[in-house]
Amino acid sequence: STPVSVSQKVAPLRLVNGSSRCTGRVEVFHNRKWGTVCDNSWDLQDAGVVCRQLGCGTALSAPVGAHFGQGSDHIWLNNVNCTGTEVALSDCRARPWGLHKCHANTSSNFLVTLKIRSRQHYLPYM
Repeated sequence: STPVSVSQKVAPLRLVNGSSRCTGRVEVFHNRKWGTVCDNSWDLQDAGVVCRQLGCGTALSAPVGAHFGQGSDHIWLNNVNCTGTEVALSDCRARPWGLHKCHANTSSNFLVTLKIRSRQHYLPYM
C-alpha cells in the first residue's frame, strides 16, 4: 500500500537503552502502548525528525538493526519516510499504524548530539 501520513496528532516518542536520553532505540506511543519503529527505509532524515521532536539537537547516525536491544512485541511504524522538515515523527509518511513485515530485532536505533557553542566551536555532547 502507499505510505500515508500516520497521524493527525503528535505521537509521543522516547529513546530507550541508550547512555543518555538522546541515544537509543526509537519507541512511539500509540493506542496506549509503547512500540518500536521498523528500520525498513530508516535514514538520517527520519532520525533528524526524532531528534527535533525530542529536543536532542542534530542526528549523528541512524544505524539499522537492534544496536540498543530488541523492541517490544508492538511494531507501530514501518517504511517511515520523512523529508527532514517535519516537527514530529508522526508527521512523516509511513505505512498505516501496525502494518509491517518486520521483526522486533530490526527496530530503529541511532545516536544524536546536542550542539554546544564553546569559543566559536561546536562540540558534540553525547
